[in-house]
Amino acid sequence: MYTGRRLHRCRPAHQPEKKEQYNNMKKLLFTTFALLGALLSSARQQPADLIISSVKVIDVKTGSITPDQSIIVRHDTIIGVVSNRHAKKFTARQTYNGSGKYAMPGLWDMHMHFGGGDTLAAENERFLSLYLAHGITTIRDCAADISYLVLRWRDEINNGALQGPTIFTSGPKLEGYKSVWLGDLEIGTTTELHQALDSLKKLQVDFVKITDNTIKPELYLEAVKAARKRGFAISGHVPYSLTLQQVSEAGLSAVEHLSYVWKAGVKDEAALSRSIAAGAIKGRDINRYILEHFDTAAALKAYRFMAQHGTAVTPTLSLGHILAYFDQDNHQNDPYLKYIGKGLQRTYEMRIKRVLQDDSAAIAWRKLIYEKSSSILPLLQKAGVRIMAGTDAGYLNSFTYPGIGLHRELALMVKYGLTPLQALQASVINSPAYLHKTNYGAIAPGKKADILLLNANPLEDITNTQRINAVVVKGKLINQEGIEEMLK
Repeated sequence: MYTGRRLHRCRPAHQPEKKEQYNNMKKLLFTTFALLGALLSSARQQPADLIISSVKVIDVKTGSITPDQSIIVRHDTIIGVVSNRHAKKFTARQTYNGSGKYAMPGLWDMHMHFGGGDTLAAENERFLSLYLAHGITTIRDCAADISYLVLRWRDEINNGALQGPTIFTSGPKLEGYKSVWLGDLEIGTTTELHQALDSLKKLQVDFVKITDNTIKPELYLEAVKAARKRGFAISGHVPYSLTLQQVSEAGLSAVEHLSYVWKAGVKDEAALSRSIAAGAIKGRDINRYILEHFDTAAALKAYRFMAQHGTAVTPTLSLGHILAYFDQDNHQNDPYLKYIGKGLQRTYEMRIKRVLQDDSAAIAWRKLIYEKSSSILPLLQKAGVRIMAGTDAGYLNSFTYPGIGLHRELALMVKYGLTPLQALQASVINSPAYLHKTNYGAIAPGKKADILLLNANPLEDITNTQRINAVVVKGKLINQEGIEEMLK
């Protein structure tokens, strides 16, 4: 019977103690599950050596930029390019905050020279640090007189025993008898040609270079064909007695220097080449003839033929610009000279003495020739010719500096008609393509971990390639402190 009183269940006196045990058990279970979750998550994470986070990745092929990306590196290879959120799937020994930075592939200088003999070996070796400090992670040595050293440096860098940019080298170049160049393989017969190519094969050179100082034109064509048959890429100066069509058909992979390609823009290059071979036109008259007979339609036709046959060009605008405008800047007070050894500076003297002999008329002439020949750059681009970025820096070539020289070359390419994107493509896409290296040219999985981090967008202003934040070479990060240490 209801009495109006509320009934209460009796509680044991020890209830609070049980509640505390229950709460402790809950805490233990929560901690255990959290640790298990962390362990499982850690087990699912992929190992890496370096993660660069929060960068804006430049696609140098298209010009598109993807923000908030993390670049995942293992050993010397990029294994992932993911959003920052997905970067949690990876764990790395080293991380680098790239917030606000632009990431692109490391730069290539496709035409430089080591040289000057054994006594300048140490001065040449310093180039390696200069290149890396300026974001140049690959260089192509276009023949020198210290090839045995260059080949050793190349192999030591590849093996990790020496820090420096990847080197591709021609070893000693092919030339005729009594060439002006030191360290050449001089040939005058078919037998000597094949002996020279056998020698280059034993040296395991990366490509073959042939120049035009004294080599016989018919042997030049034979050398191109023979080297191509052996599987070599071939670069060269082109004898003016040959046409661009002849050397392209023979299999020349790349023409070094724009002047040889400018000649192909005349209305009848074959007639000009015959006149040069006969000695009817020579010296300064050759450039005068080109000036008077250059034809845009003929040039485009010749350059399209060149593109169809896969013949590239390395314009090397830098040295020509320095020499053409030497009256306005003699470079004697360049701050960068502090990085160049005195012995190498002495190798500059030959070219300096030559330009100092010019009177006002000769100075005006060399400027005119430089401007006219450089103006063909957009025509080559329009015709589909692969243009590569190279400086002619190093030994002998006055004030064309290893390192900063490539940034100046890119700026000249833009000045004379390329877009910043096309100039970057000339360095980081077209250059490895020449050597059939497919694991370069992009910030993407499977590509070499040669990376340049910039403080500003180079597509807006090509000089922003000089605003370097950090460099990654073969997966190894060089931060600002490391760059400064290299420059010391």
